[in-house]
Amino acid sequence: MRLTKGLLALALAPVFAADAQDPMRGLDLTSPDMTTAEMTRAEVEAALKMAPGGHGADFASKRLSGLDLSDLDFSGANFRAGRLNHANLSHATLDGATLDQAWALDVDLTGASLVKASLFATQMAGAHLDGANLTGARVTADLTGAHLAGARFDDANCSADEKNQSMGLMRATFKSADLRGADLSRANLARADLRFAKLSGANLAGATLREADASGADLRGALLQGADTSGLDLDSARIDRVSVPYLAKAIHLDRASKE
Repeated sequence: MRLTKGLLALALAPVFAADAQDPMRGLDLTSPDMTTAEMTRAEVEAALKMAPGGHGADFASKRLSGLDLSDLDFSGANFRAGRLNHANLSHATLDGATLDQAWALDVDLTGASLVKASLFATQMAGAHLDGANLTGARVTADLTGAHLAGARFDDANCSADEKNQSMGLMRATFKSADLRGADLSRANLARADLRFAKLSGANLAGATLREADASGADLRGALLQGADTSGLDLDSARIDRVSVPYLAKAIHLDRASKE
């Protein structure tokens, strides 16, 4: 299985801030290590049944790329540093799961539940998470070009990790992602990368957008009541005139297109 040219271009883009080291550098994203599976669905199901109480199965560093794992219950499972590229996890349950440093390029998590899951430094460019539930999740993943329409991020922590700076600024990257109609109410998006994101109709009420970069983003119809927009960069963004009062503390508001 080979990555599409479009996804490969996304994957090779800078993952976090411009000053961060690029984890893609020197990697062959079409190698068997990134595109094949070392387990079958039946073996994964067996591992889930053997996990204590049916939860917390350990798939750390496992290669599961391309597998159909839809509808399975992975609550509390450990996928740290695993390979899930192109895997089908649609409607799966991953509540409380750990996906830190996992590779999940173009993964299908449509309608999946990731309540309070941990996605730290997870590579998810081009992922499909339409309608997924990430309520209360910790997200510093690269979701460049991801499909997140109608997804739930309410109370999620998508803020930059200020403590771990050895690889540069680690933050949630939603560059060019589709977040139309997503629920981001009360989410912490401090210093998040929202450049060119589609946020029309998104619920950002009570969200923290402090020093986030939303340059070029589409915020028309977004709910911003009670949001902290201090230092939010709106250079070339598209906004509604009625939302201007909620964006008084943003920067480059004069450069935004007001419709």
